[in-house]
Amino acid sequence: MTRWLIPPPPTPSLPILDDGRRYAVRRILCVGQNYADHAREMGADPDRPAPFFFSKPAMALVTDGADPAFPSMTENLHHEAELVLALGEAAEIIGWAVGCDLTRRDLQAEAKSRGRPWDAAKGFDQSAPCGTLNLGPAPAPDAAIRLLVNGEERQSARLSDMIWAPHEIVEQAARLWTLGPGDLIFTGTPAGVGALNPGDRVEATIDGLYPLSFTLRLPHA
Repeated sequence: MTRWLIPPPPTPSLPILDDGRRYAVRRILCVGQNYADHAREMGADPDRPAPFFFSKPAMALVTDGADPAFPSMTENLHHEAELVLALGEAAEIIGWAVGCDLTRRDLQAEAKSRGRPWDAAKGFDQSAPCGTLNLGPAPAPDAAIRLLVNGEERQSARLSDMIWAPHEIVEQAARLWTLGPGDLIFTGTPAGVGALNPGDRVEATIDGLYPLSFTLRLPHA
């Protein structure tokens, strides 16, 4: 029997809709600028460039309706509504969820300007709120993706607006990693990203999937 100096931390996981089991998460991969309008919004060329990836630690997940804390060291926290893929055996897509990539935009801009990694901007604690996992068929290709802050619509698009479709994203990611069970992929966000403040109520939806909602709380609140 293995003896641990320090007990291993709990395994991050997602609840599954109408299922008593949970989906254990191994890692989180994210696709940058996968909607043409968001690519333009961020000053990039949207003409179907090869997708690029960044990652978040599995411990960044916020699940089961919990409210993430507003992070330290930022004055410009942004929301990014996203379709999330859950992979199973042989790296096939077995589930779908609504996610929100929280981003310290000021730290990201500084990292970009200096050619540095994005870890502190993207992979901080509680930076990956994610809704309940829906097993089975994909949402309709033209399903609407929306995000509201305090009832005001900030983001609105269709999944068909993605530059790279879900199966293409998995194919591209498989060239870089050995994908398998427990891998989540955040597939990018449409235009309309914007700032959040403590106390803001965020609601993200994708037609056909369980919605995601949370309120940004003050640290230690």
